Amino acid sequence: MTRQRFSVLVAITASCCSPALYAQFTDPRTYVVAPVGISQLEVDYAHAEADASIDTSLEVVGAHFEQNEAAVSYAHNFGMLGQLAWVKVDVPFASVNGSLAGSNISGSTSGAGDSSLQFTTLIKGGKALSEAEFATYEPITTLALSVTVTAPTGEYDADKLLNLGSHRWSFKPEFALSYPFGPEQRWELDAYINVYFFTDNTAYKGVEVLRQEPLPGVEGHISYDFTPRLWASLDLRYGFRGETLVDGVNQNDAQESLIAGTEASWSPTPSHSFVILLAKALVYRNAPSGTRVALKYVYSWASR
Repeated sequence: MTRQRFSVLVAITASCCSPALYAQFTDPRTYVVAPVGISQLEVDYAHAEADASIDTSLEVVGAHFEQNEAAVSYAHNFGMLGQLAWVKVDVPFASVNGSLAGSNISGSTSGAGDSSLQFTTLIKGGKALSEAEFATYEPITTLALSVTVTAPTGEYDADKLLNLGSHRWSFKPEFALSYPFGPEQRWELDAYINVYFFTDNTAYKGVEVLRQEPLPGVEGHISYDFTPRLWASLDLRYGFRGETLVDGVNQNDAQESLIAGTEASWSPTPSHSFVILLAKALVYRNAPSGTRVALKYVYSWASR
């Protein structure tokens, strides 16, 4: 197996990521080509200290949260109209402790967060390949589209300070460009454009209606293969807008955030990957601040 094809399979085993766990990053090397019929089971763990709970799209002013989070996800890819496509289901769990500065208010909770379903298709450079066809594949530039739908399945009590669910739906379309380059294509540049759309939370603080405007973001990731089994990346995400209205009153809280991160992935075999990720908010005007450290294990197999 050539370096390029082994590295592509390694990237596949590390491509699923919960946005709530990782400060809304999409992983580098998410939109790579693999043979149809590949399935993945992923287990993630993250520790974070921040001023946002598991819903990272909203800041809680004056609050401090310590979070231990986990997620289990399953993904499967297939061919659709001659192109590679896949679906992914993600279920997060968390334990959160929080307090409000200048008061005696504190609390803790644990349980399930909001589940998500993602559909992705490669629209250029990502033909649906059999295992035999993939054996001669050389990575090229790919363009991709994905849509992630997050459902309000998490625990939510309007009278509590801490909640694991957001009591609203969200939708995130994303357009992606992935460009491998350099000697032996050891380098890869990923650029993503995405927007979060939210339905209303009709039980905000019990009786109020919370509305949040769309939250766009752009991401850039540069990664390098140190060996066919080990790669690392530097990551940036810039988000803006996303202002909120409570019972129709504009809160004048448009966001601006810049999140930097780094990720390393080691795959002893194409079926097993171990990943470590660090993300920190560098700029956070009306946006969640904090630092997150995450670990994950991914098992991949070919369906027969």
